[in-house]
Amino acid sequence: MNKLTTRLLAAAALLSVPAGLSAHRMWLLPSGTVFSGTDSWVTVDSAVSNDLFYADHQPGRLESVKVWQPDGAAGEIQNGATGRYRSVFDVKLDKPGTWKIGSEMTGFMGSFKADGVEKRIGRRGPPQPGAPAPLTVDDIPANATDVKVTESLSRNEIFVTAGEPTTTVFKPTGKGLEFAPVTHPDELVAGEPARFRFLIDGKPAPGLKVTVIPGGKRYRNAEGAVELTTGNDGVVTVNWPNAGMYWLNATATDARVSNPRATERRMSYTTTLEVMTP
Repeated sequence: MNKLTTRLLAAAALLSVPAGLSAHRMWLLPSGTVFSGTDSWVTVDSAVSNDLFYADHQPGRLESVKVWQPDGAAGEIQNGATGRYRSVFDVKLDKPGTWKIGSEMTGFMGSFKADGVEKRIGRRGPPQPGAPAPLTVDDIPANATDVKVTESLSRNEIFVTAGEPTTTVFKPTGKGLEFAPVTHPDELVAGEPARFRFLIDGKPAPGLKVTVIPGGKRYRNAEGAVELTTGNDGVVTVNWPNAGMYWLNATATDARVSNPRATERRMSYTTTLEVMTP
C-alpha cells in the first residue's frame, strides 16, 4: 500500500459509513453538469462537511482526484487550490461527451497484537508532519494474534456532459461497488423517475441500500433523506420531488477480500447529481 493510499484511508472510512450514521459526508459539487460546445469549463468544490454542499469541516484532497475524458482517456484538473474548509479545481471540457471526475480509494485498516502489544494498520485522520509511516497489512507478523483487518474500497464521482451525452465512462472495471446507470445521470428531470444499476465485482448487486439526500439541509429542518433498495437486477428507481443537487450514496459489505489477513470488505459509492426543472 503506497503513501497516497494510506493518506486517503480516513476519507474512505467516511464513505463506508451509511448516510444515517455519519455526521460528516464527503462530496464533490460541480458548478453544473450540462454544458454546450467544447469550450466550457466546470469548477468543482471538494469537501467533507456536516451539511451537504456547505463546507464546514475539512477540504477534499486534490491529489486523489482523477479525470476521465469521454473516450476514457485520462484528463487533468487545473487551477487547484485548497483552503481551510474546501478544495476547488477546474476541468476544461474540450471534448464532446460525458466526462467522469472523482477518486477511487482502496486500502486496509485495523489492528493486531504482537507479543501482547496492540498495533494499528493504516492511519486514522490526516497525516501529521514528522509522524512515522503507518503499518500496512504486510507488516502483520505470522505469529500475530487478535487480527482485525478490514479492506476498504470507495468511489466518489461526478459526471458532466459537453454537448450530447455519451456512456463510455460508465464501463465497469469489475472491481468493487460501481455505478452503471440505466438513466443517464446528466439527463435527470424533477418529476421523472430515474433508474440506476449498481454492480459488485461486475455483477448486479441486489438488496443494496441506497441513500439519496437533497442539498440545502442548512436551510431546512428535515434532512429529507430517502432510503432505497436495489432489486434483483441491481437497479434502484429514484423519484425527484424537486430540481436541485442531490447526494447519492450506496454501501455494501462482504467477505471477498483481496488479502487473507482481512476478514471483511467494505465498499461505498458516492455521487452528486443535478436534477433540472421540466
